[in-house]
Order: sequence, then structure tokens, then C-alpha cells
Amino acid sequence: MDQTLYQSYLDILGEELMPAMGCTEPIAVAYASAVATKHLGMLPERVDIRVSGNIIKNVKSVVVPNTGGQRGLDAAAAAGIVCGNPDLELEVISKVTEEDHVRIADFRKEADFSIRESDSGYIFDIDIRVSAADHCARCRIAGFHTNIIRVEHDGTVITDLPYTEAGQNHTTDRSLLNINSIIEFADIVCIEDVKPLLDRQIRYNMAISQAGLEGNYGANIGQVLLKSYGNSVHNRAKAYAAAASDARMNGCSLPVVINSGSGNQGITSSVPVIVYAEELSVSEEVRYRALAVSNLVTIHLKTGIGRLSAYCGAISAGVGAAAGITYLYGGRQEEISHTIVNALAIDSGVICDGAKSSCAAKIASAVEAGLLGMEMYRHGSQFFSGDGIVTNGVENTIRNVGRLAKIGMAQTDKEIISIMVSDTGKC
Repeated sequence: MDQTLYQSYLDILGEELMPAMGCTEPIAVAYASAVATKHLGMLPERVDIRVSGNIIKNVKSVVVPNTGGQRGLDAAAAAGIVCGNPDLELEVISKVTEEDHVRIADFRKEADFSIRESDSGYIFDIDIRVSAADHCARCRIAGFHTNIIRVEHDGTVITDLPYTEAGQNHTTDRSLLNINSIIEFADIVCIEDVKPLLDRQIRYNMAISQAGLEGNYGANIGQVLLKSYGNSVHNRAKAYAAAASDARMNGCSLPVVINSGSGNQGITSSVPVIVYAEELSVSEEVRYRALAVSNLVTIHLKTGIGRLSAYCGAISAGVGAAAGITYLYGGRQEEISHTIVNALAIDSGVICDGAKSSCAAKIASAVEAGLLGMEMYRHGSQFFSGDGIVTNGVENTIRNVGRLAKIGMAQTDKEIISIMVSDTGKC
């Protein structure tokens, strides 16, 4: 493999496999709020929150961690303002204490909050403006969760970075990804180059999975799966991933390692592979290589779809997990490509209606589709070009899914947001 391409793949993993706590959209709101407050230099009296519809969708129903069960955009902003540490980025409110929960709730009552949808047209847009006395500050994030494009204090511009919706949002070009090169990379990667990233992913994501299995979070989908369908590796792969989401969506303060900006996608692309690796008693080295496959396939699929969409991101991660599990069984280009196409044919089109308890059930469905896609090919069965959106070649099918999600489901996304907001009358 070309050394430049090899390094690019390492860089992509490093950029994507970041630690975060809670649902990443409210955490990004907390992060922007903490940055704005740091520049204001005092506790604000007024907080103006302008966010894109997709941020509204993904913050509205989810518990903000380390707030004692509080929900909503104002709760996320308040947590960042009152006790956030902006230096920790997506772990911005990881150091909050129980005493801080009361401070956050009190601030929500005392401060003047204004919340409205952004008219920028950006899919991912968080613009926080804070003010007190005669002073004001602003922090704006666009494109992805830590991409600060503007910071102001009392009219002085501190940070001003160019941003276009069609531009490259990361340092490393994601168009370099393709299935054949991903598998080649996994086969040859020096384990020491990926071990620190993947060890953290294994440790964090399995810990929150265990918390979900032992605790009482949301609809307890992981526990329901185990009670209903037994302890087979097939069922445990779904249940353990679902349990991690159960905990994450419902206030557990444990961090996760995300993928493509999403904790649920980070969980789904890793936990089933880890469960299968243990069941198959593969070496530690093979487990790392399979995780490289699952993570990079997930990133590849999400690149054409975008960070936020009406297309459920867990579907892409379930496909990625199935690719990694196929690798554990010894599959390579042919087997993994057919697994991906089969899985995409099964579950593509599942909607994203925001972060909430039912995400755990969608994760279980995504893993099931991925595993079925794998088992189909293992038993000599497959979907063919012309079967719906399936076309000749795995890369062409992946492009079709990106087109479906990004263009075809754009109006669906608007309708979902409209339904969610009109249901309660607020963001």
C-alpha cells in the first residue's frame, strides 16, 4: 500500500474515533456555550441559541448527561455555561458534580433563553451568543461537532474560518476510502499504529454496554433482547450494542468513542465486532484488524450521506460491523463486498427522528441486517444488480445509498423536524 494512503487512513481513524460523553449534538451545544462563556468572562444573563433543524432533532428528546436527567437545548447550553470546560471539547461536561445539577437547573430558570432555528441552510449549525451587562460573546460551530468557525468578544473577531457546506470538513480527504483499500490497510497495518485508538474504543464502549445491561435506562432494549432471544453470539452482538445506546441516550455519564460524529455509530461499529472476536477466540491482532475494517467501512458509508441526515446512521454502522465480523471469519474483498451490498439492500431507508431511547432498537435492527447480509453470502445467497437500489459493484451501491440519503431524503428530514417540533410546540 502506498505510504501516503496508509498515513491518510491512520489520520482518518484518528480524526473520527474521538472520545465523547452523551449524545454528541447536545454535547456540541454545551461545548459551544462553554467556549462563548469563557470569552465573555462572566456568567451570562442572556443566552441566544440558533441551531439548524437537525440539531433540534437530535437534542430535543435526549437526556443531557451529568445534569440529573435534564433535557433540551437550554439544558445543554446551561451545562456548558455553568460548569463546562471547553478545553475538554466533547467531554466538556465530564467533570460536573451532583451539586452542579442544581446550579444548572437554577441557571435555566434565572437566565433569559432564546431558541430558534438557524436560517443559514447549514445541516450542522450551532450558534451560541451570550451576554451580560454591556458585554457579549459568540461561538459558532458548523459542519461537525468541534469545528469552531467563528468566535467573537464585544464585537472583536477572534476566530473566523471559511466554511462552505460543500467543502471538505476534515483535514484528510475521505474520498480516498474504498472497500478494497480498507481491507488492504487492515491486512497490513502495524498494530502499534492503531492500538491506542482501538484500545480506548474497546474499553469505553464495552464499559457503557455493561452499564446498560446492569442499569435501568430508557426502554432497556439490550436487556429485553437477552431475556427474549437468549445468549447466542448473534443475539449478544445486538443486545450489547443496544444496551450501550440505552445508557448513552438516557443520561449515563460514561464516555464513548464515536465514529462519524456519533456515539451510537461508534458503539454499533465496534461492540458487535468485539463480541464476535471473543466468541471466536481470535487473536488480539485479528480483533484490531477487524475493528479497523468496521470503523473505516462505517466512515466510508457515512461520507456520502453526511454527518446528519434523515437516514439513520446506525444502519451504516451495522453494515460496518458486519464487514468487520466477516473479516473475523476470514472473509476478504469478495465476502465483505457482498456482505455490505446485502446489508444495504435490507435496511437502507430507516429514518433518523432524533436521539432518544428508540435508537437502541434501531441499532439492534441495523446489526441484525448486517449479520443477515453476511450469512446470506456464507450460504450462497445474495442480492443482484437491479434489485432496487442495488447496482453492479459495491462502490456503486454505496454511492446510490449516499444519493438516496443526502438528496432523496432531504425533504423527509424537514418533515421529520416539523413533526417533532409541532408535537410539543418547542425546540
